[in-house]
Amino acid sequence: MDNTPDGQGLSAWLDGELEGAERDAVRAWLRAHPDDDAQVQAWASDRDALRALFDPVLDEPVPEALHQLVQAAELPAPSAGPAASAEAARAWHQRPWAQAALAAGLLLAGGLLGSALSHRQGGTHLAAAGAGASGANPAATDATPLWAQRAATAHAVYVPEVRHPVEVSVREGDPAQQKAQEEHLAKWLTKRLAMPVKLVDLSAQGYSLVGGRLLPDTNKPSAQFMYENAQGKRITLYLRKPENNAEVAFRHQQQGDNGLLYWVDEGYGWALVGAMPREQLLAMAEVVYHQTEALVHATQAAASAAAASGAAAAPPASAPAR
Repeated sequence: MDNTPDGQGLSAWLDGELEGAERDAVRAWLRAHPDDDAQVQAWASDRDALRALFDPVLDEPVPEALHQLVQAAELPAPSAGPAASAEAARAWHQRPWAQAALAAGLLLAGGLLGSALSHRQGGTHLAAAGAGASGANPAATDATPLWAQRAATAHAVYVPEVRHPVEVSVREGDPAQQKAQEEHLAKWLTKRLAMPVKLVDLSAQGYSLVGGRLLPDTNKPSAQFMYENAQGKRITLYLRKPENNAEVAFRHQQQGDNGLLYWVDEGYGWALVGAMPREQLLAMAEVVYHQTEALVHATQAAASAAAASGAAAAPPASAPAR
């Protein structure tokens, strides 16, 4: 008998809908299958991001006009039997004010959803102008991709942590030990992300590296680096390997107190999150861009050379049979 959980079973486990042996079986399966576990963790991140996006909408007050419209209505009195009750219900729904109330409710729901989406997705697009990433100017933006939203969610989750803000700390011991911890962090994440990883130095901007952690992405891991200044203010840098090499210029979005700035450059997806003005966040993103530019281009060149070498080594295609 095949006990492999399907997508519905994994989703039910995540939502806490399984009990007893069934729940334990899925838990054991996830421990033995890291790819499925990463997928479930990605679903959890998406769920948390959606909650963060829409939960505030539920607390918004109902417009007074709709309150008055509903309160002015007189509900049909209870009737003696099912047939009479059904007839009364049909008559009630056919009244103009009842239809108006239903329409207003639908418009309200649509308006709240549209308002939330425009608030969350109506960020500022910072298209690179001139050489490199300098001179970015505001323009319109598309919807924020889920991976960038995950970066913002991870920031909100881990920045307040006092005892365990990172998975691998680089602040313990003397300078030599800290250097060794940084090298370990870079090598570990290079292996897990399957891409060369360089630790960015933001000390000139007043921020020192606290450490980093591994995070789930859609179907693979991603990484978060945390930085802190002398006042204890923290920012995070998120890194992932995108599904394709389509580049994305700097894009900014304000989410409450936090600014989110993300971009994709030749196989590296970056997101910088912090409670600071857009201009300051952009200046720090340019530091990240310039410090990693050589690594990113070298990685892309190596990948292209490997692809060309593989194509050259491949045997020539045979002529079609006649």
